[in-house]
Amino acid sequence: MIKLKIKTGDTVRVIAGDHKGSEGTVLRVLREKNKAIVEGVNIISKHVKPSASNPQGGIVKREAAIHISNIALVDTKTKEVTKVTYKVEGDKKVRVSKKSNQVL
Repeated sequence: MIKLKIKTGDTVRVIAGDHKGSEGTVLRVLREKNKAIVEGVNIISKHVKPSASNPQGGIVKREAAIHISNIALVDTKTKEVTKVTYKVEGDKKVRVSKKSNQVL
């Protein structure tokens, strides 16, 4: 399993695939599959059987996972796509934007 530089709550931009250019926040990171679920990106229609919690059933729209290699982190200050590096400040290891050199 590789080290992922994207975490839940980050703002990311899709850089490849059908949804290229769209942005959203990361809802979940699936480390074992190297995928992430991004809000408003890669919407699928899922057919749901009627159940106690959903007696009507029907078709539900929801986000599907997208591969980590197809998304890039967006710097909060410059609003541009950036790479991530790590620095040790005191006794904490923090993520730092390579473009703006700011702590993420």
